[in-house]
Amino acid sequence: MRFLACIRYDGSEFYGFQKLKDHKTVQKELEKALTKINKKEVLVKGAGRTDRGVHAYKQMIHFDLDIDISPKSLKKAMNSVLDSSIYVNYCELKPNHFHSRFEVKQKVYEYKINLGTYDPIINDYCYNYNRPLNINKMKKASKYLLGYHSYEAYVCGKRDHYNTAIFAIKMKLQKDILTITFTGQNFYQYMVRNLVGALIMVGEEKIKPIAVKEMLDKEKNIYNYSNAPAQGLYLMDIKY
Repeated sequence: MRFLACIRYDGSEFYGFQKLKDHKTVQKELEKALTKINKKEVLVKGAGRTDRGVHAYKQMIHFDLDIDISPKSLKKAMNSVLDSSIYVNYCELKPNHFHSRFEVKQKVYEYKINLGTYDPIINDYCYNYNRPLNINKMKKASKYLLGYHSYEAYVCGKRDHYNTAIFAIKMKLQKDILTITFTGQNFYQYMVRNLVGALIMVGEEKIKPIAVKEMLDKEKNIYNYSNAPAQGLYLMDIKY
Protein backbone atom coordinates (compact mmCIF):
# COMPACT_ATOMS: atom_id res chain seq x y z
CA MET A 1 0.00 0.00 0.00
CA ARG A 2 1.23 3.47 -0.84
CA PHE A 3 0.81 6.18 1.77
CA LEU A 4 1.12 9.94 1.69
CA ALA A 5 2.10 11.53 5.01
CA CYS A 6 2.20 15.18 5.98
CA ILE A 7 4.92 15.91 8.55
CA ARG A 8 6.41 18.81 10.49
CA TYR A 9 9.88 19.07 11.96
CA ASP A 10 12.33 21.30 13.79
CA GLY A 11 15.13 21.76 11.29
CA SER A 12 17.62 22.86 13.95
CA GLU A 13 17.84 19.22 15.07
CA PHE A 14 18.83 17.81 11.67
CA TYR A 15 21.43 18.02 8.91
CA GLY A 16 18.63 18.65 6.43
CA PHE A 17 15.97 16.37 4.98
CA GLN A 18 18.03 14.16 2.65
CA LYS A 19 19.52 10.97 4.08
CA LEU A 20 23.22 11.17 4.94
CA LYS A 21 25.36 8.28 6.12
CA ASP A 22 27.01 9.88 9.15
CA HIS A 23 24.49 12.53 10.17
CA LYS A 24 21.00 12.74 11.61
CA THR A 25 18.52 13.73 8.91
CA VAL A 26 14.73 13.80 8.61
CA GLN A 27 14.57 11.18 5.85
CA LYS A 28 16.89 8.88 7.80
CA GLU A 29 14.74 9.09 10.95
CA LEU A 30 11.54 8.52 8.98
CA GLU A 31 12.90 5.42 7.25
CA LYS A 32 14.18 4.05 10.55
CA ALA A 33 10.75 4.48 12.19
CA LEU A 34 8.77 3.09 9.24
CA THR A 35 11.09 0.09 8.87
CA LYS A 36 10.43 -0.71 12.52
CA ILE A 37 6.65 -0.50 11.99
CA ASN A 38 6.72 -2.44 8.69
CA LYS A 39 9.30 -5.01 9.92
CA LYS A 40 10.89 -4.66 6.48
CA GLU A 41 12.94 -1.88 4.89
CA VAL A 42 10.94 1.20 3.88
CA LEU A 43 12.22 3.93 1.55
CA VAL A 44 10.81 7.44 1.87
CA LYS A 45 10.43 9.94 -0.98
CA GLY A 46 9.90 13.60 -0.14
CA ALA A 47 8.15 16.39 -2.03
CA GLY A 48 11.41 18.32 -1.78
CA ARG A 49 14.61 18.62 0.22
CA THR A 50 15.12 21.18 2.95
CA ASP A 51 18.63 22.22 3.96
CA ARG A 52 20.22 21.95 7.38
CA GLY A 53 18.42 24.26 9.80
CA VAL A 54 15.30 24.74 7.63
CA HIS A 55 11.98 23.96 9.34
CA ALA A 56 8.73 22.51 7.99
CA TYR A 57 5.09 22.64 9.03
CA LYS A 58 3.78 20.68 6.03
CA GLN A 59 6.41 18.59 4.30
CA MET A 60 4.92 15.76 2.23
CA ILE A 61 6.37 12.27 1.83
CA HIS A 62 5.26 8.98 0.28
CA PHE A 63 6.27 5.39 0.97
CA ASP A 64 5.06 1.81 0.53
CA LEU A 65 4.17 -0.60 3.35
CA ASP A 66 3.55 -4.35 3.29
CA ILE A 67 1.40 -4.41 6.41
CA ASP A 68 -2.35 -3.79 6.53
CA ILE A 69 -2.83 -0.63 8.58
CA SER A 70 -5.26 2.28 8.51
CA PRO A 71 -3.99 5.85 7.97
CA LYS A 72 -5.16 6.81 11.47
CA SER A 73 -3.34 3.88 13.08
CA LEU A 74 -0.24 4.57 10.99
CA LYS A 75 -0.10 8.18 12.17
CA LYS A 76 -0.30 7.01 15.78
CA ALA A 77 2.34 4.32 15.26
CA MET A 78 4.75 6.71 13.54
CA ASN A 79 4.44 9.38 16.21
CA SER A 80 5.07 6.79 18.92
CA VAL A 81 8.46 5.77 17.49
CA LEU A 82 9.70 8.88 15.67
CA ASP A 83 12.33 11.30 16.94
CA SER A 84 10.59 13.94 19.07
CA SER A 85 11.61 16.69 16.63
CA ILE A 86 9.34 15.19 13.93
CA TYR A 87 5.54 14.94 14.07
CA VAL A 88 3.13 13.34 11.60
CA ASN A 89 0.16 15.65 10.93
CA TYR A 90 -1.82 13.05 8.98
CA CYS A 91 -1.56 10.03 6.68
CA GLU A 92 -3.69 8.95 3.74
CA LEU A 93 -3.77 6.14 1.21
CA LYS A 94 -2.78 6.91 -2.37
CA PRO A 95 -2.75 5.01 -5.69
CA ASN A 96 0.49 3.13 -6.38
CA HIS A 97 1.46 5.59 -9.14
CA PHE A 98 1.29 8.64 -6.85
CA HIS A 99 4.58 10.49 -6.30
CA SER A 100 4.95 13.14 -3.60
CA ARG A 101 7.41 15.25 -5.64
CA PHE A 102 6.36 14.89 -9.27
CA GLU A 103 2.71 15.80 -8.68
CA VAL A 104 3.26 18.99 -6.66
CA LYS A 105 1.27 21.97 -7.99
CA GLN A 106 2.23 24.65 -5.47
CA LYS A 107 4.58 25.29 -2.54
CA VAL A 108 4.49 27.95 0.14
CA TYR A 109 7.54 29.09 2.11
CA GLU A 110 7.91 31.69 4.84
CA TYR A 111 11.05 33.52 5.84
CA LYS A 112 11.25 35.27 9.23
CA ILE A 113 13.59 38.18 9.99
CA ASN A 114 13.96 39.80 13.41
CA LEU A 115 14.41 43.55 12.83
CA GLY A 116 14.40 44.32 16.57
CA THR A 117 16.76 43.57 19.44
CA TYR A 118 18.83 40.39 19.26
CA ASP A 119 16.98 37.49 20.88
CA PRO A 120 19.03 34.33 21.59
CA ILE A 121 15.86 32.33 22.30
CA ILE A 122 14.67 32.60 18.69
CA ASN A 123 18.10 32.33 17.09
CA ASP A 124 17.40 28.85 15.65
CA TYR A 125 14.00 29.92 14.33
CA CYS A 126 14.52 33.38 12.86
CA TYR A 127 17.23 35.45 11.16
CA ASN A 128 18.48 37.80 13.88
CA TYR A 129 19.16 40.68 11.51
CA ASN A 130 18.53 43.24 14.30
CA ARG A 131 18.29 46.49 12.38
CA PRO A 132 15.66 48.28 10.26
CA LEU A 133 14.94 47.59 6.60
CA ASN A 134 13.05 49.68 4.05
CA ILE A 135 10.12 47.32 3.67
CA ASN A 136 8.30 49.51 1.13
CA LYS A 137 11.25 49.26 -1.26
CA MET A 138 11.42 45.51 -0.66
CA LYS A 139 7.74 45.21 -1.58
CA LYS A 140 8.36 47.19 -4.76
CA ALA A 141 11.30 44.94 -5.67
CA SER A 142 9.30 41.76 -5.01
CA LYS A 143 6.82 42.65 -7.77
CA TYR A 144 9.58 42.23 -10.37
CA LEU A 145 10.03 38.62 -9.26
CA LEU A 146 6.46 37.52 -9.93
CA GLY A 147 5.45 35.45 -12.93
CA TYR A 148 7.13 32.70 -14.94
CA HIS A 149 10.87 33.23 -15.41
CA SER A 150 14.27 31.61 -15.48
CA TYR A 151 15.51 32.19 -11.92
CA GLU A 152 19.12 31.18 -12.58
CA ALA A 153 20.40 34.31 -10.77
CA TYR A 154 18.69 33.08 -7.61
CA VAL A 155 19.47 29.35 -7.74
CA CYS A 156 22.59 27.50 -6.56
CA GLY A 157 23.94 24.49 -8.39
CA LYS A 158 23.64 23.36 -12.01
CA ARG A 159 20.30 22.29 -13.47
CA ASP A 160 18.88 21.50 -16.90
CA HIS A 161 16.75 24.63 -16.52
CA TYR A 162 15.84 27.21 -13.90
CA ASN A 163 12.29 27.93 -15.02
CA THR A 164 9.41 28.15 -12.58
CA ALA A 165 6.65 30.53 -11.51
CA ILE A 166 6.21 32.67 -8.40
CA PHE A 167 2.55 33.52 -7.88
CA ALA A 168 2.78 35.80 -4.85
CA ILE A 169 5.25 37.42 -2.44
CA LYS A 170 3.74 38.99 0.67
CA MET A 171 5.38 40.82 3.59
CA LYS A 172 4.02 41.34 7.08
CA LEU A 173 5.68 43.09 10.02
CA GLN A 174 4.50 42.10 13.49
CA LYS A 175 6.36 42.92 16.72
CA ASP A 176 9.67 43.49 14.90
CA ILE A 177 9.39 40.17 13.01
CA LEU A 178 9.20 40.58 9.24
CA THR A 179 7.62 37.53 7.59
CA ILE A 180 8.05 37.15 3.83
CA THR A 181 5.71 34.57 2.26
CA PHE A 182 6.55 33.05 -1.14
CA THR A 183 3.92 31.09 -3.08
CA GLY A 184 5.07 29.41 -6.25
CA GLN A 185 5.06 26.45 -8.57
CA ASN A 186 8.38 25.15 -7.32
CA PHE A 187 11.55 26.44 -5.64
CA TYR A 188 15.04 25.18 -6.45
CA GLN A 189 18.18 24.84 -4.32
CA TYR A 190 18.67 27.88 -2.04
CA MET A 191 16.19 29.83 -4.20
CA VAL A 192 14.06 31.31 -1.42
CA ARG A 193 17.10 32.16 0.71
CA ASN A 194 18.76 33.82 -2.29
CA LEU A 195 15.63 35.83 -3.08
CA VAL A 196 15.50 36.98 0.53
CA GLY A 197 19.18 37.92 0.39
CA ALA A 198 18.57 40.10 -2.66
CA LEU A 199 15.48 41.70 -1.09
CA ILE A 200 17.47 42.48 2.07
CA MET A 201 20.02 44.35 -0.08
CA VAL A 202 17.13 46.42 -1.43
CA GLY A 203 15.86 46.99 2.12
CA GLU A 204 19.33 48.15 3.13
CA GLU A 205 19.14 50.61 0.19
CA LYS A 206 22.40 49.22 -1.21
CA ILE A 207 20.67 48.49 -4.51
CA LYS A 208 17.50 49.85 -6.13
CA PRO A 209 14.34 47.70 -6.43
CA ILE A 210 14.87 47.40 -10.22
CA ALA A 211 18.18 45.61 -9.53
CA VAL A 212 16.36 42.35 -8.73
CA LYS A 213 14.87 42.46 -12.24
CA GLU A 214 18.28 43.17 -13.76
CA MET A 215 19.65 40.02 -12.11
CA LEU A 216 16.59 38.07 -13.23
CA ASP A 217 17.02 39.23 -16.85
CA LYS A 218 20.81 38.72 -16.95
CA GLU A 219 20.49 35.37 -15.11
CA LYS A 220 23.43 36.28 -12.90
CA ASN A 221 24.07 37.60 -9.37
CA ILE A 222 25.63 40.82 -10.65
CA TYR A 223 25.14 42.70 -7.36
CA ASN A 224 26.73 40.02 -5.16
CA TYR A 225 23.88 39.51 -2.71
CA SER A 226 24.43 36.90 0.04
CA ASN A 227 21.89 34.16 0.69
CA ALA A 228 19.91 34.48 3.92
CA PRO A 229 20.61 32.03 6.79
CA ALA A 230 18.73 28.73 6.86
CA GLN A 231 17.14 29.07 10.31
CA GLY A 232 14.66 31.73 9.15
CA LEU A 233 13.10 29.49 6.49
CA TYR A 234 9.92 27.42 6.87
CA LEU A 235 8.18 25.09 4.41
CA MET A 236 4.55 25.98 5.16
CA ASP A 237 2.43 24.11 2.63
CA ILE A 238 2.45 21.85 -0.42
CA LYS A 239 -0.57 21.44 -2.67
CA TYR A 240 -1.38 18.78 -5.24
